[in-house]
Amino acid sequence: MEWKLKTFEELTNKELYEILKAREEIFIIEQTCIYPDIDSKDFTAYHLFSEENGILTSYLRILPKGIRFKEISFGRVITKENYRRKGLGLELMKKALHFTNTVLKEQSVRISAQAYLLDFYGSLGFKPVSELYLEDGIDHYEMLFTASKDTFLT
Repeated sequence: MEWKLKTFEELTNKELYEILKAREEIFIIEQTCIYPDIDSKDFTAYHLFSEENGILTSYLRILPKGIRFKEISFGRVITKENYRRKGLGLELMKKALHFTNTVLKEQSVRISAQAYLLDFYGSLGFKPVSELYLEDGIDHYEMLFTASKDTFLT
C-alpha cells in the first residue's frame, strides 16, 4: 500500500480522474445520492489517498479552516468496496489526523459524518456536536475532534 498526500496542483491527471471516479462510484451510485460532488473545494484541499498496484483504495480531502467549517475539516472519506473491513479507513483517518496535528499544527477537526459511522468516528475521538440532520437526503451528525497531549497523534 502506497500513501500519498498532495495539493490539487500536485495531483496528476490520472490521480484526479481516479479520485473523482471513486467518489462518484461510492457517493452518487452506491449510495444513490444525487449531489454536486465537484464543488470547487478541491482546489484548496489536501488530498490524502492510498493506492495498491496503481489502484486507488481509499481517499479523503482535508479542507482548510473557513472553507466548510471554522475548523479544519475532512470530507469525501471513502474506502473502495474491495478494501473495506481491513482497517484501511482507520489508517486513513489516523494519517489525516496526524498530518493535521503535526504539519498544519491544528488541534481541532470538524466533520459531517453519516449517522451509521458515528461509532467509527467516535473510536478515533470525534464527538457528536449537533443533532441529527439531513444532508443530501442522508442522516448526518457534525462531529468534532480535539487533540490532546494523550492523543495517539504524537
